[in-house]
Amino acid sequence: MLPILLDYLRCPVTKEKLNLTVFKNGTKEYNGTEHEIILDGYLESSVMFYPVINGIPRLLVEAYKDYKEFLSANVSDYAARCEKIEAQYGDLIKVVEKKNRHTKKSFEIEWNLFNYEEDKVWDEDREGMLLRFIAENDETREGLNGQWILDAGCGNGMLNEDVASTGANIIGMDFSLSVERAFEKNKQATAFFIQGDVQFPPVAFNTFDIVHSSGVLICTNNSELTFSCLSPCLKENGKMSIWLYHPVKGFIHNLFNWMRNWTSKLPLRLQYFLYSITLLPISFIVKRIKGNKQNKREMMIDILDWFSPEFRWEHYHDEAEAWFLKRNFHQIKVTTNELFGFNIIGTKRAQ
Repeated sequence: MLPILLDYLRCPVTKEKLNLTVFKNGTKEYNGTEHEIILDGYLESSVMFYPVINGIPRLLVEAYKDYKEFLSANVSDYAARCEKIEAQYGDLIKVVEKKNRHTKKSFEIEWNLFNYEEDKVWDEDREGMLLRFIAENDETREGLNGQWILDAGCGNGMLNEDVASTGANIIGMDFSLSVERAFEKNKQATAFFIQGDVQFPPVAFNTFDIVHSSGVLICTNNSELTFSCLSPCLKENGKMSIWLYHPVKGFIHNLFNWMRNWTSKLPLRLQYFLYSITLLPISFIVKRIKGNKQNKREMMIDILDWFSPEFRWEHYHDEAEAWFLKRNFHQIKVTTNELFGFNIIGTKRAQ
């Protein structure tokens, strides 16, 4: 964690600024130069507290439980702090834990498969992903320079590194432990990584030039609710950009959606085994016949992305447009439209 990141972080529950206690500093190479970073410590608001482990702020509401071993070993009054949290926010913690349990594990398994040296993301190489990001956000490479961007659901983090290479400052936030590998691989000083929940964004409101969330809202319990949680992070005249699935007519598509209603409820390890001996061989044969050169890992990531999340919503274009209109956005338009989904953007009106 670079110290500048602290200016942009907030408690996901109270939205207070966070105070930092450092246990251990270290160095990391960015842009060919060694930078001093904060490796381990914790961030605290008036009630809540969150660990910084291996350079990454862990800003989930339930982080004090997820990282009990680290915090109890390093914070002398850990137990008393937990009692205070649960006295004030106990009901919230229970709701969040239940909401997040399956989704965190699902995406952790998915992105652990990814090979940074060999694999493409959604059939695109790194330049292709950057160009796609630029098109989805109706931007130019030069126009990104100097902007502050929140990538809400950054996955493997490769895109964040490439966006930062344009001169942008980008905070990549993900629910799962995929942020650990993203942070490790990243070599751009203006690409930052945090662990966070899109329904409790641990960043300052009214701050970002762009909030981008690709294929994430539709994997939460309520897409529009998640939109409403992220949109306050934008500054006036900032741009909200979301990629969503839309309904697709077709027997196979609807059959798969019907199947996942059942398979997504199975234990995740069982799902992985089931898909690897059924869907993966079929997918491999069909894609090779069609000339698709995806490797087996990439195909498995696609399969897991469809079948393993607890939620997978599909939305019509005018439905998503209404989300923007209800929250006083204008200049709303669909920027990309593909077989399975679309990207739509809007600009936050000045008050």
